Amino acid sequence: MKLEGSYDIPVPRQQVWEAFLDPEKLRQAIPGCEKLEEIGPDEYKATMKIGIAAVKGTFQGTVRLRDKQPPESYRLNVDGSGGPGFVRGDTVITLSDAAGGTHVAYNADVQIGGLIAGVGQRMLGGVSKMMADQFFTKMGHLLTGAK
Repeated sequence: MKLEGSYDIPVPRQQVWEAFLDPEKLRQAIPGCEKLEEIGPDEYKATMKIGIAAVKGTFQGTVRLRDKQPPESYRLNVDGSGGPGFVRGDTVITLSDAAGGTHVAYNADVQIGGLIAGVGQRMLGGVSKMMADQFFTKMGHLLTGAK
């Protein structure tokens, strides 16, 4: 499944870059993220609770940051599994200057399998987009101090 989108965050690019690499800010912004612990350079162990339709469960996995080009782009690899199935994702995040702040764009390729994939591609796409919106909105609030 391919996902892409973009958001404008009204703070300077360097500040957005630092926040997107800060494990505590990421933990707060990622929907359903309960734990995000550093296990190596640019590598984290994550625990997330996710529910889509009647399928709910806890996922354990790893998050890796690769190909960093500060403060312009990086690649985010996610690999997780749990009772409802598995998720694997490869996302390129690009930051650029925008009027009054930073333009953040993402392009992701996500694979979902197991029970959770049974809810259908259309619903998974909608939920994935909603979770991305929640992440970027929360990250924007963390950076600007908004509620």
